[in-house]
Amino acid sequence: MPLGRKLMRTSQHRITLVMLAEDLGVSRATVSNAYNHPDQLSKTLRARILKRAEELGFAGPDPAGRQLRGARVGAVGVLVDQGLSYAFSDPTAVRFLDGLAREVQQDGFGLLVHAVSEGEDDLRRIRDASVDAWVIQSLPDEHPAVAAARARRKPMVVLDQPALEGVPLVSIDDFGGAVLAANHLLELGHRRIAVLTMPLQPDGRQGLADAQRQDAISYRVMRERLGGVRSALVAGGLDWDQIPVLECASNDSDAGALGAQTLISAHRAPTALLALSDQIALGALRGVQDADVHVPDQVSVIGFDDSPLAQHAYPPLTTVAQPIRTRGQALGSALRALLRDEEVESPQPYPVHLVVRASTSTPW
Repeated sequence: MPLGRKLMRTSQHRITLVMLAEDLGVSRATVSNAYNHPDQLSKTLRARILKRAEELGFAGPDPAGRQLRGARVGAVGVLVDQGLSYAFSDPTAVRFLDGLAREVQQDGFGLLVHAVSEGEDDLRRIRDASVDAWVIQSLPDEHPAVAAARARRKPMVVLDQPALEGVPLVSIDDFGGAVLAANHLLELGHRRIAVLTMPLQPDGRQGLADAQRQDAISYRVMRERLGGVRSALVAGGLDWDQIPVLECASNDSDAGALGAQTLISAHRAPTALLALSDQIALGALRGVQDADVHVPDQVSVIGFDDSPLAQHAYPPLTTVAQPIRTRGQALGSALRALLRDEEVESPQPYPVHLVVRASTSTPW
């Protein structure tokens, strides 16, 4: 009885390459070549194999099996730590992934995004993932996912991470950008400045960050940006110990709105809020306006990133612009070169610049 009829009656079989080869009366190598080396078969034979495979529900050789044999599966793994939805909802993350995808798809690669914690299940998924290369995106220092990915011995590029030996790093001048933002507020005449940060550690905490918390930051980007703000404000004559630093539990507008309302309700409310990401700054705009505080007449707000939403905010957001999509493309270009077994060096940190819009002005 033909294999197809038998399967239609039982409908519980998982079709394998071996079963398909037996049904067609050809070798396993011939079926494999139909998917992996089509140039080695006639068009007629390949079409017959693919047609029968479709009839039986055979999707193709197992990617994990192909990797064991050294063949590529056409996927780049991207490791993030803020939840899978963040990668597809945060405007900055979306623009970065767009740039990365535009580059790697030229060589037929797709993206496989992994949201990772320190749990064993996530680490097992990294060890088992069918990917050809890795992108590590702003994970906390010493995160075990980095070691798990490196142990796979695949090409790797890191973004906004501490440098890893032998691994290209794509970054921006986070420190210098934060200096630009702080100096802009100082030049406008602000002396009562408060800072809103992204998470300093991966523990979901929201609230004022004391000196001990600031000294134990787990994220490279936050160390650089907060360090730049501190350097500029101290150089401008302010006492850092008197500067409120409020850590947001997550890099989103709701956390920014809550943080801003906490700061403006203080006894000596700040005249300026310096947010270390646009998502938090956009939330701060909403939070202070919901509290009937006018921007920029009563409080100025400045962000960092120049995300797609910044210029459309009300009022339009003053921010530090970084080349988000360009960085994604640069990272993708580095991966493509590594996959061709070419040597790749880390590019110089990308420069940033201040974009002045209507959310900042002189203090009232």
